[in-house]
Amino acid sequence: MDFCNERIVVTGGAGFLGKHLCAELMRNGAREENLLIPKIEDYDLTQQADVVRMYDEMNPTVVIHLAAEVGGIGANRDNPGRFFYANLAMGLHLIEQARLRLSKKLKKFVQVGTICAYPKFTPVPFKEDDLWNGYPEETNAPYGIAKKALLVMLQAYRRQYGLNGIFLLPVNLYGPGDNFDLHTSHVIPALIRKFIEAKRRGEKNVICWGTGGASREFFYVEDCAHGITLATQKYNDSDPVNLGAGFEITIRDLAEKIKTLTGFAGTIEWDASKPDGQPRRCLDVTRAKERFGFEASVPFDEGLRRTIDWYVAQETS
Repeated sequence: MDFCNERIVVTGGAGFLGKHLCAELMRNGAREENLLIPKIEDYDLTQQADVVRMYDEMNPTVVIHLAAEVGGIGANRDNPGRFFYANLAMGLHLIEQARLRLSKKLKKFVQVGTICAYPKFTPVPFKEDDLWNGYPEETNAPYGIAKKALLVMLQAYRRQYGLNGIFLLPVNLYGPGDNFDLHTSHVIPALIRKFIEAKRRGEKNVICWGTGGASREFFYVEDCAHGITLATQKYNDSDPVNLGAGFEITIRDLAEKIKTLTGFAGTIEWDASKPDGQPRRCLDVTRAKERFGFEASVPFDEGLRRTIDWYVAQETS
């Protein structure tokens, strides 16, 4: 696919991943005037009428659907119904309207899913073929199942209508521009903010959720943007594809690493009354390499340094 000739709608394009993706698309030939971002102030993508209007006004040839209502463990626990409805409704309307526009030169639909769709006790590393072998971790199951339903929809629409829809499963993202709100953020930005604020206030300890024993894989946002771009250009199959860095670290070790990189001199206390979430997360990323040549390139410590530096710069500007 030659991006120079495409009108590309990026839902969520003004968000964390979306900004990096739009920059990566332009580096790969997309013209800025043909990168179209439906802003939430103008289009409520959970509403069919707004989605119809978006397609009519933007007339895309490619849709990359990033937009989601999502957060960390606390936000998922507080909003299970909303997260299920909003994420399913957005995808449902966007895919159906894409199908109705196949005769109007719509070439491709790219759905960005979530590894919250995987079963709670998936063997590590997670392989795409294990996606249906159990129920997701309870705190984020509504969000994960809503996204997984869109995989089924795309596969069904490919078979019946010929819609070229692909489904990507990125692991936990981090990087410059992330959400650092302590209630809705994921673990890396939350820890960075906690340690920096504790250091600034001269506090002697930082309290972290859970036991620290769960493990996670973390994926630098610019690597993810590159992976989505490659898949949009080169991948045209119904099989879901993991996007990740292919390593895992315990939350305890992660906290120690961020403590060191932020220069916090106090101690870490663990609040075991709070949930750990899924016990382990680490992806098998073989399929992405085989199908469209993607491999992550940013070392984890380097990505953390860039993220911390960005946050500090924002706090002091």
